[in-house]
Amino acid sequence: METKNPEFYVRNGLDDEFDSFWDKVSCFAANSFPFEERCAFVKKAKDCNRSTNVVPYMRIMACDLNCVNDFEQLIFLTLFLAFCFVILLLLIHVCNNYYSPALKAVSRILRMNEHVAGVTLLAFGNSSADLFSNLASVKADVPVFANSLAAALFVSMVSGGLICYMFPFKMNAYESVRDILFLILGSMMLQYFLETGQQVSESEFICLSLIYIFYIFVNVVDVYLIRRALISTNAQIDALLEGEMTPVKRKKLSELEKQQEIYTRDIEVEIFEKKNSGPNINKMRYTTLRMARNTRVSVDKKVTRNVKHNRAQGKNFGICRDFYLAIRPITCEKWRKANMIERAIMLVRTPGVILCIIYIPLVDYEMDKHGWNKLLNCLQVMLNPAMSIIVIKALLSSRGNSLWYVAITKEYIYGLYSLPITMPIAIFMFFQSRTDVPPFYHSVFTVMNLTGSMFMIFICATEIDKVLEVLGHILEVEDDFMGATVKACTGSLGPLIANIAMAMHGYPKMAYASAIGGPFFTVVLSASTVLHVRNLVGFKVTNISQQGNYGGNAFIFLNLGLFLTLLWSTTLGFFARRSVGIFCIVFYGVYLLFAILIHKKVIHSFSEDMPLQAAFGDI
Repeated sequence: METKNPEFYVRNGLDDEFDSFWDKVSCFAANSFPFEERCAFVKKAKDCNRSTNVVPYMRIMACDLNCVNDFEQLIFLTLFLAFCFVILLLLIHVCNNYYSPALKAVSRILRMNEHVAGVTLLAFGNSSADLFSNLASVKADVPVFANSLAAALFVSMVSGGLICYMFPFKMNAYESVRDILFLILGSMMLQYFLETGQQVSESEFICLSLIYIFYIFVNVVDVYLIRRALISTNAQIDALLEGEMTPVKRKKLSELEKQQEIYTRDIEVEIFEKKNSGPNINKMRYTTLRMARNTRVSVDKKVTRNVKHNRAQGKNFGICRDFYLAIRPITCEKWRKANMIERAIMLVRTPGVILCIIYIPLVDYEMDKHGWNKLLNCLQVMLNPAMSIIVIKALLSSRGNSLWYVAITKEYIYGLYSLPITMPIAIFMFFQSRTDVPPFYHSVFTVMNLTGSMFMIFICATEIDKVLEVLGHILEVEDDFMGATVKACTGSLGPLIANIAMAMHGYPKMAYASAIGGPFFTVVLSASTVLHVRNLVGFKVTNISQQGNYGGNAFIFLNLGLFLTLLWSTTLGFFARRSVGIFCIVFYGVYLLFAILIHKKVIHSFSEDMPLQAAFGDI
């Protein structure tokens, strides 16, 4: 048999496919290999490095833990779920102790009211992580529009429902109706663009961006008009107080004072004391009662700032003691009061709590000295930028060739480059400031507080999402079903916990505004940006691929839920009762039931059927 000369061999497409196999193959393809061969596979597949967020679960299971059968695999997946719970505890800690105080401080500095802070700062902080993560994997073949609708449905119904159930409140009538109508408009516009053009063109992307900009502009102008109305109302009250008081004047004055109270309440964010306990929900009758009037106690910033100030003491008096008390992950008082389960929770989250203490500067106007700790804050000025630069640079530079923590050994030098800038600032702070009172520039730490807590929330939320993604692929669950149900919930844990934390701090209006403004950002700006970038990089975008098998259901349930929210809010006079919260959560449960029935092929989805392609020839 004549053999061809290798020198004259002509390469074909199959050769190129084999050469790029390890660059393109999915890490989860290892599940189709025998257990003893999976370790070698995950070490060679670059997707196992690219798809790693913090912990390389596939590599740990195949190599480090040396999983050899299905039983061991089930045990290790259970351990991963337990690790998920620990991350969730850390996420709650960050939202409650760092993110919420930072948002209150920034809102106060920018003179926002609760609603504007909710639809801008809180909504953007909660939803921007999804935008960046989707842009990082822009070429991934996932239904972005369907997943965005599912996430928006979860946040608006479950997050909004829990806020109403746990913290009943009086809604901002006009602002809430306006936000809901904007969200309905945005989802229908993007749906229309996909239905007609099969993609998001540049003009359509600009149109959707302008809708979001106009939405923010309307909210900002609304605050401006409220302040103008308050000035006018105050002037009218002063004019009525002059001269003799008549019954007509007294009636007019009463009406103006009511208007003044409404305008004053919505004029600017106030710093309130955090509620120590949640609502009494032990009796079923509380679910139908109108919300009770809660007394919110304002915090005097000057008192909390100067409560420890004593000029007779030295500038560094008690510096080591304050530092030791600040870095304690567990206080003796909390440990004594806690039961066995609470103590176990304290212990398992201790490493994450210590990391947060070292990394995130705390600015909280409710605390003595506003959370100022001289020695710790001086160290954080150097550590916070350096740690952020090192981790982000390692994540960006790994590019599938190595894991991010391996890349740190080469990229740590970029974090050290920040020290020549931050170290003089820290030295200046140390010699200029006192231990018993925060310096005048302490509010600048709010920026590092906000960005650091947002970064931690992003890491925690995406890590939980990665764990459940590994779990879904190992159990061979359909990707579309995971994206429309499980990943929509886990990906929105950050917004859910952040909104509930803000409601616990006494700002249910801000939290509910974020429950509508966040989904508006996710659907209108985030999804349209990702789809437009996909067109620019040459990735084919079609309506069927972006709807998937569950996009039609998510679209219908989202708009139906928003319409029902308009219905109950106007019917109940914009009193968000606990019964409304139960209704919203049950409504999302119905959506999950539909998704499960579609997954089990009991009913048909509202989406179009995927086109069939012939295996051989044209038939």
